[in-house]
Amino acid sequence: MILAELLALKRADDAGLAAQLTQQLRALMAGGRIRSGAMLPSSRNLAAELDVARNTVTHAYEQLAAEGYLRVAARRRPVVTDDIEARFAKPALAPKREAARKPLLSPWALQLSDSDWPLSYQADFRPLRPGLADAREFPHEIWARCLRRSALRRRFNDQTVVNRPGLREALCDYLEVNRGVRAEADQILILPTAQAALTLIAATTIVAGDAVWTEDPGYPGAAAAFRAAGADVVGVRLDQWGMMRMRATRAPKLIFTTPSHQHPTGRVMPVARRTELLASAERGKTWIVEDDYDGEFHYDSRPMPALQGLDREGRVLYLGTFAKAMTADIRLGYLVVPPQLARTMEIAQRHLGLIASVHVQEALAGFMADGHFLAHVRRMRRIYRGRRDHLATALTRHLDPVLTAEIPPGGMQLIARFKDGTADRNAVARLVAAGVEVRALSSLALQRPHDHGLLLGFAAWRENEIGAAVRIMANCLTGKRAARG
Repeated sequence: MILAELLALKRADDAGLAAQLTQQLRALMAGGRIRSGAMLPSSRNLAAELDVARNTVTHAYEQLAAEGYLRVAARRRPVVTDDIEARFAKPALAPKREAARKPLLSPWALQLSDSDWPLSYQADFRPLRPGLADAREFPHEIWARCLRRSALRRRFNDQTVVNRPGLREALCDYLEVNRGVRAEADQILILPTAQAALTLIAATTIVAGDAVWTEDPGYPGAAAAFRAAGADVVGVRLDQWGMMRMRATRAPKLIFTTPSHQHPTGRVMPVARRTELLASAERGKTWIVEDDYDGEFHYDSRPMPALQGLDREGRVLYLGTFAKAMTADIRLGYLVVPPQLARTMEIAQRHLGLIASVHVQEALAGFMADGHFLAHVRRMRRIYRGRRDHLATALTRHLDPVLTAEIPPGGMQLIARFKDGTADRNAVARLVAAGVEVRALSSLALQRPHDHGLLLGFAAWRENEIGAAVRIMANCLTGKRAARG
């Protein structure tokens, strides 16, 4: 074999002659054209045959030796290493039985493909997806200035503090005045998302097999976090006031609830029921997680103070997020923990890597301190109330024979129930195909669904978009073309 005949170097190639030679020799050995133990020409002879500089060949040989393809020694020709064939042999095909074996995942991970949370069809930004804030109304220029100011100051700040004191203090003041939360700043943890807060709670409070009660229907992310920790999640039915009291012989390890605006029904838990819930949590054995996910938005009256403010035993962990009050892109959540948990939770936060960007934390602290956060919330409260009313009016006008809308006192979404008991999942499939993104109420059930209806978002959509979406809904659900207006 004349090696030079197997090589084709291009002098005009940008890769260079040495790189081309290295790559081509490597390919010949990997492909079996040059076998183990073969002796290659000396650098002088190969350079002469290829009409290139000797340094070009020397460089290629040295590179291939470093990669383990060649053995080189002074005044000796390079030799191909002995294991070339074994190194590049094609792996034998596994038996069909082996190919069908499931990957080595946890039981929880193996069930994820059967879950519909997050929604599998959430791909485009389409009306009337629930739970979204309107990013188009957010003061992006002001926020950009806060980010820039934070970036310029970061080099002077201690970057080891993961929960920034400025944001903790701003949040502590805001939650005390606006939500009735009773806490010190060092009880507040800043996390990447509200879901991260649930993960932290689950990791620090739940032992596999512990009973956890959640609302049914309720927020799927809570059940997901608790099941991942090995909890036995039990759905608790709702009545007109929200989560009903469970009578059980064994107190649960944890109760998850959304009392200020139940997800998804929007029901508000009165003080008497809240007091009853606190009393049902056995002292020293039960934690209560209060998710106040969109507590900024109440339209018909002042919001009821948080359940956490009624707690005198240190059993309530209060959870919130900025994704609803600001925009979904600002991935920050927060968790107010009882004093006895603060140190342990902060250590666990670091161990699990649930750390929010300190740069964004500093920017948000400035955004709140300068009054921009409250000003934005007040403005959006007026806008969202108008959109809620517009959606309710449009549903009555175009879909009254089919749907009954439940007007929530707050929040960013409402429920419309079928009057004739229509299967909501089939209706959702038709609506999604037509371009209106809604959610089936039955899909939020933990056990056998008892509620059927549509969960419709109004916060992120302007009135003309809401009107157009409702007309599409009328066409899909009634078969009649809805008139404009």
